[in-house]
Amino acid sequence: MKPASVALHSVASEIPLYTNGMRIGLLGGSFNPPHDAHRAISLFAIKRLKLDRVWWLVTPGNPLKDGGALRDLDERAEAAQRVANDPRIDVSCLESVIGTRYTVDTIEYLRRRASGLRFVWIMGADNLAQFHRWQNWRRIASEVPIAVIDRPPQSFRALAAPAAQALARYRLPENQAGRLADQRAPAWVFLTGMKLSLSSTGLRNQDGSWRTK
Repeated sequence: MKPASVALHSVASEIPLYTNGMRIGLLGGSFNPPHDAHRAISLFAIKRLKLDRVWWLVTPGNPLKDGGALRDLDERAEAAQRVANDPRIDVSCLESVIGTRYTVDTIEYLRRRASGLRFVWIMGADNLAQFHRWQNWRRIASEVPIAVIDRPPQSFRALAAPAAQALARYRLPENQAGRLADQRAPAWVFLTGMKLSLSSTGLRNQDGSWRTK
């Protein structure tokens, strides 16, 4: 049963439509607000990782971030739909529907409910730098391959972080990124070439308003 407080309208609320065998990238976040870099990262991942689709998982709230400036879930999800603007990108409020708070629980749910899919978790280098602080991060790494998108100047800090060091032997060469979705976890790749530096925090700090297209 869905929580009574969840009121999702035009935005897909659970698992997006799929066909078994698809290669799906998972991009989780607050999307507060969603912006062009989210879209660019997704399209970059689709190309470099040879994915069929990317699912944006709009979280009710990040346990590692202050939720005080968080917009309403419906508002963020609907804005994400507008920004995505590509048939290969789906927006989902899955975590609110199934009541998960941590990425590890969301991934385990998806792997049970959509076992015919090949998932890849997508994160920025800034998230890799603090990945060791995530709930059961080692479990996440053992459940799905991970693609890390470089975000200069975070590169050195991210690759020197505890999680990157612990998982170093499972890192694929960048020229094998297209094979990542087929690899048994743990497996990860560090992708370079993205030049966008937009962030949700930076957009909010400009003047407190959202600037989405």
